[in-house]
Formats: sequence, C-alpha cells, structure tokens
Amino acid sequence: MAKVAVATSDGFTVNEHFGHAQFFRVYELNADGYEYAGIRDAVAVCQQALGHDTTRFDKIIELLSDCDAVLVNRIGEGAAAYLIERGVRVFEVSGTIDAVLTRLKL
Repeated sequence: MAKVAVATSDGFTVNEHFGHAQFFRVYELNADGYEYAGIRDAVAVCQQALGHDTTRFDKIIELLSDCDAVLVNRIGEGAAAYLIERGVRVFEVSGTIDAVLTRLKL
C-alpha cells in the first residue's frame, strides 16, 4: 500500500502550489483504489516577503515522511529539486483528486 499527499485548497481538486499549501490531504492507495487517510496541517513554505525557507521545506518533508509521493498543481524548479534530492517524489498534476488518484500508478 502506498500513501500520497495531495496539495488542495478545497479538498476536491489538486489545485494548490506546493509553496502555498497550508495543508495536505493524505490518501492510501490499494488494489481496490484509494481511501482518505487524514489531513496534515502545514505552514506554507513560500512567504512573499521572505522567499523560500529551506527549514520549512524540511518541516514539510518530515510532516509527509510516511508518504510515497506528493501531488501538487505547481511547484517551482528550486523547490522540486530540493525535495527530489531528499528522496521525495513530487508530481505536478491537475484535475479532481478522484481522477488523479484513479490514474496514479506508483
């Protein structure tokens, strides 16, 4: 079974930029599809006045450490590289959470 974290502002679509996400919905994927496993509150890593703060990236990585992938609508190149270097699989996708998770093969 795999776990996936989804950046969403409305709980229905993958519509949030990684750096702006204030929470992630977590889903467990299984042979029958997927099921909702909870919500993880986060502090947005991209603060307009401060720019990127890698300590916040590290907190998100820790928060989602049991997840096999993170699904976002957008992520900056620097943020994606930082996560990937630390073993986090991150995917830019769009659509409803249901449609994306139904198509997802990890």
